[in-house]
Amino acid sequence: MKSANIYKKWLGFFILSVFSFYVSFSYAQRIPQALEYTEIYDFLEELTTDGIIQTNSAIRPYTRDYIAARLAEAQSKDSLLSRRQKADLQFYMQDYALEQDTIPVYYSYGHKHVTQWITPVSNLSLADPSLHILTKNKIFKMRVRPILGMDIYANRKGMITHRWYGAEIQMDIAKHLSIWGSIRDNSWKGTGYLNKSYFPTSASQIDGAKITKGGYLNNLPGVQYKEANYGGDFSDSRGGISLYTWWGSIGVQRERIQWGDAQHASNILSAHNPAVPMITLQLTPCKWFQFDYFHAWLVSNVLDSTNYYVEETYREGEAKINYRPRSKFMAANMFTFMPIKYIQFSFGNSIVYAERNIQAAYLIPIAFFKSLDHLLTKGVYSENQNSQAFATLTIRPTDHLRLYGSFFLDEFKFARLKKSNPEKNPVSYLVGFNWSGWPVKGLSLRGEFMRSYIASYTHSISVLAYTSNSYNMGHYMGDNAQSIFVQLAYRPTRSLRLTLDYTRDTKYNSYKYVRREISNIIAQKPFNEAIWNNDEIKFRAVYEVFNNCYAHVDICYNNAQATAPTSTRVAGEDRGWNADGTSKNLSGAELESYYLNKFTPLYFQGKNLTFTCGLSFGF
Repeated sequence: MKSANIYKKWLGFFILSVFSFYVSFSYAQRIPQALEYTEIYDFLEELTTDGIIQTNSAIRPYTRDYIAARLAEAQSKDSLLSRRQKADLQFYMQDYALEQDTIPVYYSYGHKHVTQWITPVSNLSLADPSLHILTKNKIFKMRVRPILGMDIYANRKGMITHRWYGAEIQMDIAKHLSIWGSIRDNSWKGTGYLNKSYFPTSASQIDGAKITKGGYLNNLPGVQYKEANYGGDFSDSRGGISLYTWWGSIGVQRERIQWGDAQHASNILSAHNPAVPMITLQLTPCKWFQFDYFHAWLVSNVLDSTNYYVEETYREGEAKINYRPRSKFMAANMFTFMPIKYIQFSFGNSIVYAERNIQAAYLIPIAFFKSLDHLLTKGVYSENQNSQAFATLTIRPTDHLRLYGSFFLDEFKFARLKKSNPEKNPVSYLVGFNWSGWPVKGLSLRGEFMRSYIASYTHSISVLAYTSNSYNMGHYMGDNAQSIFVQLAYRPTRSLRLTLDYTRDTKYNSYKYVRREISNIIAQKPFNEAIWNNDEIKFRAVYEVFNNCYAHVDICYNNAQATAPTSTRVAGEDRGWNADGTSKNLSGAELESYYLNKFTPLYFQGKNLTFTCGLSFGF
């Protein structure tokens, strides 16, 4: 009995020691910083390319504590910063004050205005129209911020307004638990403003106000519209809960994520689709290694004929069947190694699957999902789920220069590498560079080139496609496509960024993934006949008045055109489809109109000079 008590004492001492160790090395606020707040990401990218700090740019969003740590790292090397970078650093440090166990002091026009009140139990700060609370013992932190904004688009076709409003709250408890949430109510409105000579019917005027949709080939964030008779409404609710310590975190959240190093659009996970709920795991046991995993609930947009509700209608004795969407899930992992300061290598794999329930095998974070898929399906000779593999490499050979590339593999056979084999592996690759800070401080030149081969993102079973809410989760251009992006950016003064972009997007022959014809489809010459292209030149000026409040002005010229292919149609090629899935085999002007309407919003078809101005509290 005495020895049992001794064991209990030693066990209690061990648990207490582990807990003390756990607390002493904890970080603060593992809350993701939304990707839409591009200004902080651009500033961190500048500091990274200049060789001042080091970031894992293959995995985004960053967490707020991660950003605060990078800003503190830059502050410790202020002798390497330009005068403007020091001003920007001071400016952004205010927004991440809570992550540094303090509260913000409001800066405006170079003068300090303290807006904080000290009470017996907490510090309260009202700044940047937001509320910050930090208790004296620093156990509880909270940030509450309003969200309000509007963008106005105008070109020869009329005017479109995009307005949004809402609020967000972020809390950190006991330096181990983070809880956050936000809601944004959005509305696109164009009816009454759009030029009727371009939009002759009421329905087309409504569609003209919707400039983002699953099939459109543009880099705008994806949304899921609600019913509206004047344009497009949608709400965006995000949030999560995370349990964390110094070496990692586990949580449940709904956020946009980007995997793969990219400045314009990633070809692995681009954050193009609407945010999805997911279980997340991140491990950072040392400076040179990071592991990321998530299991997500995707939106299939495919009805399940075996799963439905029966609704009583207005007429007695009648009933309506409401079918539910098919379940769709995704699991993915990424290993990141940073063996030396100037090299970063990441690789991982994923699987999109559509079982009725969650498959426990795909909850294993460190797994090769294709192998598990074979174990689960080959025994009964059923169709595989949809698996992928990917890798990304970043090299900084010298200060001021960053080179990067990403590779996405849907399916691979060595036999297809032979010149005698006409079949090509369905893969996508992206390469890019960023030259920043030399010879002119604040000036940067960026370039990015992406190509994806035939069938890179498609699948013969629609519910297994690499999509969510009908948006491709990889590069927004999809398969058999090419994208060229060049940007010249300049930061002349604190929080002002001027950019001049050129983008040329090209879509080539479009194919469905027809299982019996796939060998013939991937044997077609990739990048053969351009069926759609869009050239865009865009000037943008953004000024962040104070943290998370910024104004912008854009001037954009684009030319979106479609061309009918002249070759003989092959099985599976998209030249128009009937409602029953059979091919229409359109040609000439009719086919060009079909492609243009499929890939381009009405508002941006043809040649357009579009002016945009906006003001946002939040983003």
